Amino acid sequence: MSGLVAEIGLSRGAFELSVSIELAECSLTALSGPSGAGKTTLLRCLAGLERAQRGRVRKGDAIWQDESAGVFVPPHLRGVGFVFQDTALFPHLSVRGNLEFAARRAGNRAQRMLLDAAVEWLGLAPLLERDPRTLSGGERQRVAIGRALALNPELILMDEPVAALDVEARAAILPNVERVFRELRVPVLYVTHTPSEVAGIAQQQLWLERGRLSAKPPSTPP
Repeated sequence: MSGLVAEIGLSRGAFELSVSIELAECSLTALSGPSGAGKTTLLRCLAGLERAQRGRVRKGDAIWQDESAGVFVPPHLRGVGFVFQDTALFPHLSVRGNLEFAARRAGNRAQRMLLDAAVEWLGLAPLLERDPRTLSGGERQRVAIGRALALNPELILMDEPVAALDVEARAAILPNVERVFRELRVPVLYVTHTPSEVAGIAQQQLWLERGRLSAKPPSTPP
């Protein structure tokens, strides 16, 4: 596996997203910015859930999108683990069912071993037979991270995964996030409104505002 390089251009009404981004292998990049800046849209374009009108996305030697060449790889073939703020767990499946649903999409022995490792890393064993609707916010997020790992992802995208959690639950989740990218050696793009929460583990901190990317907020002194 190796890093990701992307140039994304998308226009939607008066809003325009124009971003060049590079994510190193085995790294966590924190992405911050005001509401409406385009953070979630950028993640959706990288995952293939939304098609950028202009641009190119390359993961290692694999081209996921190249509009000039008419190339667009659909989401299920990109191998992206997406952790949503609302977890998006299937309510009709147990925790085990949610994890195994993701694992079946890869369907090999290595995938099964990774799922077992994710259960261990995230402390999910006591939760496996639980209904997701009975879990606390922090427990649901751990399951959501585990489900993303079960895909054996090439890239992990996290859209404000701890925004709805209290301080104690956030503190419990963040060490798991650090272990994820160190164990899997994949790029992680982590969206947050509070850059300080991942300051100790992020190798790169970026700021997105009005669809444009910079290394720090415009108001930050040199």
